[in-house]
Amino acid sequence: MKKFILPTLTLLSLIPATAHAEEVRRFEHEGNIYSYTVSTLGDRRVISGVEEKTGKPFKLRIGTHQVRGTVGSQQVQFSLKDVEPLKASVTVLAAR
Repeated sequence: MKKFILPTLTLLSLIPATAHAEEVRRFEHEGNIYSYTVSTLGDRRVISGVEEKTGKPFKLRIGTHQVRGTVGSQQVQFSLKDVEPLKASVTVLAAR
């Protein structure tokens, strides 16, 4: 499952983030619903979120060519070349 969801989340990080507000975004993949925010830390984008059904957290740091982070307690790493577009549109749950 991580082979499909992590590259999908990374693609979402390429959407421009607003400078003043973090939006909680949400999408469904293979029956699971994921909520996340995208923020900027230095020159990197960071995706932080949770799988809503299980409460399993994830945090991904997007670099120039690689994505690194954690899903639950497991370390993950993959190339940006592995990122595939999401087929569904992004839904904004809340914005400040």
